[in-house]
Amino acid sequence: MEITTLLFLCLAAFAAGFIDAIIGGGGLIQTPIALVLLPNYAVSSVIGTLKIPAFSGTSFAAYQYLKKVTMNWRLLLLMAGLAFLAAFAGSTLLTMVSNDFMKPLLLAVLVFLAIYTFLKKDFGQRQEKALSYKRQVIYAALISVVVGFYDGFIGPGTGSFFVVAFISLLGFDFLHASANAKMVNLATNFGSICLFLLKGKIIWMVALPMAACNALGGWVGAKLAINKGNGFIRIFFLIVVIGTLIRFGYDVFMKK
Repeated sequence: MEITTLLFLCLAAFAAGFIDAIIGGGGLIQTPIALVLLPNYAVSSVIGTLKIPAFSGTSFAAYQYLKKVTMNWRLLLLMAGLAFLAAFAGSTLLTMVSNDFMKPLLLAVLVFLAIYTFLKKDFGQRQEKALSYKRQVIYAALISVVVGFYDGFIGPGTGSFFVVAFISLLGFDFLHASANAKMVNLATNFGSICLFLLKGKIIWMVALPMAACNALGGWVGAKLAINKGNGFIRIFFLIVVIGTLIRFGYDVFMKK
């Protein structure tokens, strides 16, 4: 592998870690770049390899959030367990089938999210009233299974989907949603990593240097998000969702 290819991948990993720490969606940067720069590898191998830097960056970001943001550990442990299993199942399916049929549906969902977030100025700006424990558990389980499976199966934008779910279903603000999303995202990444390790799909000479760069980006991004607060995260969220729209829109309408 050429050193310039690895350098570009490492730059993409840093940017992905930075964005992922703030609002999620870092995979929208490193996934397409890796697929372009590593054309001789199977898609499942590329996706499996990228789970290592994703886990590394999310770990560093999660540590920064843990020092500043209160977590609901009982709920998070439930979500992490379900998300791990769902991601493992999703990654198993990825090794067997194509995932192109998901993209039109995701495009429609993202259009709705972008319009809703732009028009609803108070979306994610404050914590909403607490839900009953039963309803909280039901919503948490639904989020974990659906988004966890998506992360294992396709991946890009997972962090943003977790953030939206935490805000819209569980009533979190952007800062607490981002912090809690990191913890559950760790479980989905780990679930996928376990599957790809068993399948021997990880390209370690790419995964390890990208992991270091993604971790550095995650550390910087998390500190910035914590210092700037909800308003800053909301702006970043809109930017990432629009970027996701462009990416999926290109896949759906332009690539034939």
